[in-house]
Amino acid sequence: MRKSLVLILCLISCGVALAQETDQTKQLAKANEVLTEIMQTPDKGIPGGLLDKAVCVGIVPAEIKFAFGVGASYGRGVLVCRRHGNGPWGAPSLFTMGGGSFGFQIGGKATDIVFIVMNPGGARKLLQSKVTLGADASVAGGPVGRTASAETDAQMTAEILSYSRSRGLFGGLALNGAVLKQDNGSNRKLYGRRVSPSAILIRGTVPVPPGAHRLDRTLTKYSPRGGAPFAP
Repeated sequence: MRKSLVLILCLISCGVALAQETDQTKQLAKANEVLTEIMQTPDKGIPGGLLDKAVCVGIVPAEIKFAFGVGASYGRGVLVCRRHGNGPWGAPSLFTMGGGSFGFQIGGKATDIVFIVMNPGGARKLLQSKVTLGADASVAGGPVGRTASAETDAQMTAEILSYSRSRGLFGGLALNGAVLKQDNGSNRKLYGRRVSPSAILIRGTVPVPPGAHRLDRTLTKYSPRGGAPFAP
């Protein structure tokens, strides 16, 4: 009787763990979908030159976000940095993003959010327990198209350039007021152990998990090299 009970509890525990792992994998798969679709339209997407300068890329897919009330939003995203800032793309760290001033909904339609981190200083700020974009880290809506020749002074000096996509329309969006937090609980489920965002994003000591291989290939396809080295 006791052995049967132990076996049942074990099966339940394994089933819950598998469901949680599947949830994180879906998050990574959707992030890859969003990035792929955006980069397949170079005339209306993120300029390749900017992506080559970026040290990190963050993606918040619309389908896995939840809105609360009027003017308040919450989403779950994926952040990937180049190893050591200027190496190959590394493992993903999962995060949450919330705030009321920017919104994840435009005209009642859920919106994909994509942002690129332009320097090591901006990347390190995202490791804080909570960072408010526009206050703790400078952010501006990014330029769109094949080249970044249309950059404004604000865009050229921003630590983060951000974009939104809603109803098929893609364009720059200033995420001022958005609050970003590293999701340590989801990272633990994804990697099966406690692992710090710094180890994942800055030190680059964490291998890319199987569920992130497609996202890694997409980032490598569109920007195989670039960035800037993280200071020791």
